[in-house]
Amino acid sequence: MAAAETSVREIHVAVAVIIRDGRVLIARRPDHVHQGGLLEFPGGKVEPGETVQAALVREIAEETGLSVPEASLEPVIGIRHDYGDKRVFLDVWETRAATGEPEGLEGQPVEWLSADHLRDEEFPAANRPIIRALRLPGQLAITGAATNVDEAITRLQAGLQTARPPLVVLRATELSGPAYLALAARAMPVCDSAGTALLVHGGTDVFNGTPGARGLHLPWREAARLSGRPVPADAWLGVSCHDAEELRHAAAIGADYATLGPVLPTASHPGAPALGWHAFARLVAGATLPVFALGGLSREDLVEARLQGAQGIAGISFWWPRG
Repeated sequence: MAAAETSVREIHVAVAVIIRDGRVLIARRPDHVHQGGLLEFPGGKVEPGETVQAALVREIAEETGLSVPEASLEPVIGIRHDYGDKRVFLDVWETRAATGEPEGLEGQPVEWLSADHLRDEEFPAANRPIIRALRLPGQLAITGAATNVDEAITRLQAGLQTARPPLVVLRATELSGPAYLALAARAMPVCDSAGTALLVHGGTDVFNGTPGARGLHLPWREAARLSGRPVPADAWLGVSCHDAEELRHAAAIGADYATLGPVLPTASHPGAPALGWHAFARLVAGATLPVFALGGLSREDLVEARLQGAQGIAGISFWWPRG
């Protein structure tokens, strides 16, 4: 029995995302170790009685010679992964305050790379969600209600001018299929000129019918029908989720992120039960992809969302102009 328990014991690994001048510090694993030859983020096992922050300060100093103030560390994502021969919990934290010049003190090459140059196949499998988390913003903007295409475009232009969100999900459930495609076609150049990536909302037919779309956000009813990733690897894929099973399915079909909620009561769905932060944090802790908190949130909730394990917040009210 003891041997069986040991074989499935989870290893707590502290992972550091060290950012400087918009680039991330990356090392290459020695050939003789587990997953040898692949790229990795600095870090290592959390020792008994050690906090994850203390482990990161220690590991960063031992591996790279950099000094990191413990207070500068902020949570990014937590990932549980089963490699078959070992199970790990990657506890990922970010700092932008490392001082010194990095060296591979354990004989490993180190280099600074932009997040856009991090490739899934060059990292251990468990690192894919970390790469997604680094590329995704902290706020996912979702368009609000509009009675027609012209009104939606007018509000979109106003929202983009004031908020400048990096990603926008074009949600317009009140429009018919043809009207939505017409809206998406008009919204594309508007978003492009603002430097915003447009994600369409609906099924794969909507994505295929919108040339130039930067991604697809699936309502749960659409995601539930799928058994694999329906868009190319260079397009964003998101899923609207409400519980642990839906989060697992989103990860299984290769989603890059999920939204989860409602976290707090919302005006759009009065009386609908809200998760609350405690339940939200518990669900996110078991997820294997970045998760945006959704429902009843404002920009002021971003810090709390991050503390509870979220990628950030998603929603309408924090950016969409009122009618």
